[in-house]
Amino acid sequence: MQYYNQETLIYLNGQFVKANNAGVDLFGQSLHYGYGAFEGLRAYSTHNGTRIFKAEEHFERLQQSCKAIGLPYSWDNRELIEKTYELLEVNNLRAAYIRPLIYSGSNMHLTASDHANIMIAAWEWGPYLGQNLIKVNISKIERPNPKSFPTSAKVSGQYINSILATSDAIQKGFDEALLTDQDGFVAQASSENLFIEKDFKIYTPPLGNIFPGITRETVIAICKSLGFEIIEKRLSVKDIYEADSAFLSGTAAGIIGIKQVDNVVFPEEWEDSIGSSIQRKYKNLVLEQENYEVII
Repeated sequence: MQYYNQETLIYLNGQFVKANNAGVDLFGQSLHYGYGAFEGLRAYSTHNGTRIFKAEEHFERLQQSCKAIGLPYSWDNRELIEKTYELLEVNNLRAAYIRPLIYSGSNMHLTASDHANIMIAAWEWGPYLGQNLIKVNISKIERPNPKSFPTSAKVSGQYINSILATSDAIQKGFDEALLTDQDGFVAQASSENLFIEKDFKIYTPPLGNIFPGITRETVIAICKSLGFEIIEKRLSVKDIYEADSAFLSGTAAGIIGIKQVDNVVFPEEWEDSIGSSIQRKYKNLVLEQENYEVII
C-alpha cells in the first residue's frame, strides 16, 4: 500500500513538510531500539463535516505513553488536535487514518532521551481487517509481562510482538492472532481488544494484561447504553472455544466479527449476535448519525 506521494504533507516539529523530504535520523533511539510512542486515530466524513473520533482521549494517551517510558512530551494537545485537522485539510482528506509518532533524537546509549520529535501523518485507509468475518488462531506468542514492560502504553518497540504473532497467523491461513498472557489466559489480539458473547452476555478480559483500548471503552459504554450485560473477567482458551460469538475492537479495525478461532466455528450467526448490534451502533456513533453525547 502506498501511504504518500510527492504531494503528501506531514506535520513535523511545528511545520507542514512533504513526506518524501522529511528525512530520518539514522542515529536515533527510535530507529535502533524502538524507543518511541505513537497513536492511531480516525477521521470520519459526517454530516457535520470531517470529525476526528475522540481526539482528546487519543492525544492524552499519547502523552501518557511517553510519560510511561520517560520520553519528553512538550506539546499542547489542543494545538496538536488543531494541527491534525489542518493536516487533513491540506491533504484534502475527509476520512482518514491518522498516525502521530513521538520519536527520539540521536542517542546510542540505553538511557532516556532528553529530546523528542513529533510527526503526524494521515492517509486514506479502510478497516484494517476488512469488513468480512475473520478467522483467528490462538498464538504461541504471549503478550509481554506487565512487570517487565509498561504494556498499557502504546510504545513502538512492543509491536514486534504483534508483528510476529500476526505474521505467524497469516502463514497458517488465519487473518489475526489471539495472544495469551503469562498465565495462559487469552488477553487480546495482536492490536485489538477481544469480546465474546455467551448466553446473551458479553465478556472481555480485564485491564492489567491487555492494552486499554479507547474503542474498547466505547464498546463497554455501548453495551451499557443498549442494556447488554458486560462482564470483565479473565478468559481461558476453553471459554473462547465455547463462546456463542466473538468480535474484536480497535481504532484501525473498528468492530469486526470473528467467524472462527482455530478450527472452532462459532454457532451463532453474526447478524443475530449482540456484537452485530454493537457494530451498527458504533458505526452510527463515529459517523454522528445519532446523539453523540449519549455514551461519551
